[in-house]
Amino acid sequence: MVDSTLRLAVGVMGNAASLLLYATPVLTFRTVLRRKSIGEFSSIPYILALLNCLLYTWYGLPVVSNRWENLPVVTINGVGIILELSFIFIYICFAPTRRKVAVAGATTTVALVFSIFAIISALVFHDHQHRKMFIGSIGVVASVAMYGSPLVAVRQVIKTKSVEFMPFHLSLFSFLASSLWMAYGLLSCDLFLASPNLVGSPLGILQLLLYCIYRKRGGVMEEPNNEDEEKGCTVNIHERQKQKQSERSDI
Repeated sequence: MVDSTLRLAVGVMGNAASLLLYATPVLTFRTVLRRKSIGEFSSIPYILALLNCLLYTWYGLPVVSNRWENLPVVTINGVGIILELSFIFIYICFAPTRRKVAVAGATTTVALVFSIFAIISALVFHDHQHRKMFIGSIGVVASVAMYGSPLVAVRQVIKTKSVEFMPFHLSLFSFLASSLWMAYGLLSCDLFLASPNLVGSPLGILQLLLYCIYRKRGGVMEEPNNEDEEKGCTVNIHERQKQKQSERSDI
């Protein structure tokens, strides 16, 4: 009873941390909507996250798992599907034509691949154990790929010595979600839930360490606001006037 209560509590906390993690791109796409351009943002993390959410939603449903033993897994990944599809839709709306086609094609491929895996698991395997092994193994690969996608940002941070493209809250929520789901998987004696987070948790720690290192070096790039620009223009005007006055006095 105590173990099941603790497991449920960890699952609820994992849901909260994962919700914050999945909702983090809202800040990114607010910028996209304001600028009406995707800029240098990549769609790969959202497509990989969509595949991961699809697989683990299916994994937690009674078709694969035993009854509703993994209900927390179903709820958070179901929400994740909605969020990731929303982000991908916005990305496609404001992407150049070539990227629109590429992202739409990649998203369609992910949906087809998931559908094939789901049909195979439901029709070929006839017990929960084998279905969990099949979908869980594929889910581990998808999760490792999803958690590995921030390595691109890590490389950019080391190269530019700037944490502009690796926000602190994203790294923090990634670490918390990975650690809590790892604990949930271990309490459930489910390696298919715990093992991917054995990769995600250390990667989250790495991102936090890099943030601390390069944040202290002043690596965060800030955009000048309108007031600063106006002040800069005023200073330039005064400097030009002084130069003209000095030139006239010399003459």
